[in-house]
Amino acid sequence: MPAGALQGLRVLDQTQVMAGPFCAMLLADMGADVLKIEPPGGEATRGMDLELAPGVSAPFLAVNRNKRGLVLDLKRPEGVAILKKLVATADVLVENYRPGVARRLGVDYATLGALNPRLIYCSISGFGQTGPYAERGGYDLIAQGMSGIMSATGSEGGAPVKVGVPITDLGAGLFGVFGILCAVRARHVTGRGQFVDTSLFEAGLALSAWEATEYWYTGQIPRGLGTAHRLNAPYQAFRASDGHFTVGAANDNLFPRFCAILGLDHLVNDPRFDSIAHRLTNRLALAPLIEAVTVTQPRAHWLARCEEAGVPAGPIYSVPEALDDAHARARGMVQELTHPRIGSVKGLGNPVKMSATPPVMAKTAPALGEDTDVILRELGLDAGEIATLRDKGVVG
Repeated sequence: MPAGALQGLRVLDQTQVMAGPFCAMLLADMGADVLKIEPPGGEATRGMDLELAPGVSAPFLAVNRNKRGLVLDLKRPEGVAILKKLVATADVLVENYRPGVARRLGVDYATLGALNPRLIYCSISGFGQTGPYAERGGYDLIAQGMSGIMSATGSEGGAPVKVGVPITDLGAGLFGVFGILCAVRARHVTGRGQFVDTSLFEAGLALSAWEATEYWYTGQIPRGLGTAHRLNAPYQAFRASDGHFTVGAANDNLFPRFCAILGLDHLVNDPRFDSIAHRLTNRLALAPLIEAVTVTQPRAHWLARCEEAGVPAGPIYSVPEALDDAHARARGMVQELTHPRIGSVKGLGNPVKMSATPPVMAKTAPALGEDTDVILRELGLDAGEIATLRDKGVVG
C-alpha cells in the first residue's frame, strides 16, 4: 500500500467516545502511527449499545480504525512513567479529559512538553481550557444548545431541534486535526511543539457562520427555517407526489430556469420575486406556489428536469439510501474491513482523496490492549518487565 501523507508521525490517543477518537482516526487514516491508550477495562464506548461481541461495540469500531491498542493505568505512577517514555518517542498527544484531570494525573502539557519540546499536545473538551465554563463537562447536546445551533434548527415556529448528527463532537474533532497539522507545519520552522486547545462549544459557534452574519448585519435573530436558507430563496426542499427533493435555484440565473421547468415563467417578473432580496423577503409566499406544481409529479420527474436544465437538485435520502447511492460507493465512502472476532464490518470511508498519498483503511479498531506487548518492547522493555507490569495491573 502507498505510504500515507502522515507516515512517520506518532500520535498518542488518550481520548474516548467521539470527538477525540474521530480526530485521531483521521490522522491514522493518513498514515500516522496512532497508539490508542485505554485504561484497564477499556474506554466507555466499548460497552455501549450495539455491542457486537464482548468489548466490541459498533460505535467504538466507527471511530477507532487503523490504531494500535495499549492498556495503561495512568492512575498509577508506573503507568505515568511508561506514558512519559512514549511521549519521548511521540509527535502528537491528543486527550479529551475534563480540564484539570490531566494535570492531576501528571500528564498535562506543562509536564510532558518539558520532556519533549517537540510534542504537539491537543486538548479537546466541552468548553476549552480557559474561560468561565472551562471546568464544565461537555456533551454534543449541551454544546449544540449553547452555541445557538438548536435555536436555529427545526421547523419555523417550532421547538428547538438538535441536528441529527453530533455536529459539535465531529466539528471539534475536525478542528483538532486542523490545529494539529498547523502545529506540525509550525514545528518545521521553530523546531518546537505547542499546545492546541479546541472545544465542542467553539466548534458549534465556528460552524454558525451564516447565522452569526444574519444577526450581526440584519439585527434578526436566526430561527428554525425547516429546509430553507437564511440568505437565499428558493433554496429548500419541496414535496413531490412520492417524496421530497431539494432545489438550489436562488440566483438570478437559476431562478428563471426553475420557473420554466415548473411552467411558472410569470414569477420571474413578479415584483415579489424579481430579485434575490425580494424572493427572500417573500419566501413564505413563493414556496407554496412552487409546491402546488411539484406535488403533481413524482420526484424522479423533477430531478430529471432539473438535471437537464442545469438546476442543482437532489433527492432527500434516508440513511440507507445515502449509503447505497452509486456515487457514495464510487467515491469509496462505504468500506468493508475484516475484524478478527466478528468477521466483515462496514465503516465510512475517508472523505479526503489524495493523488499521491491517499488515506488507507488498513485495519479495524484494536481489541483492548491488542498491541501492548509490541509497544512496550519498542520502548525497550523485556518480557520479564512486561510480565511484572501486567501482574501489577499497570498494563493489560
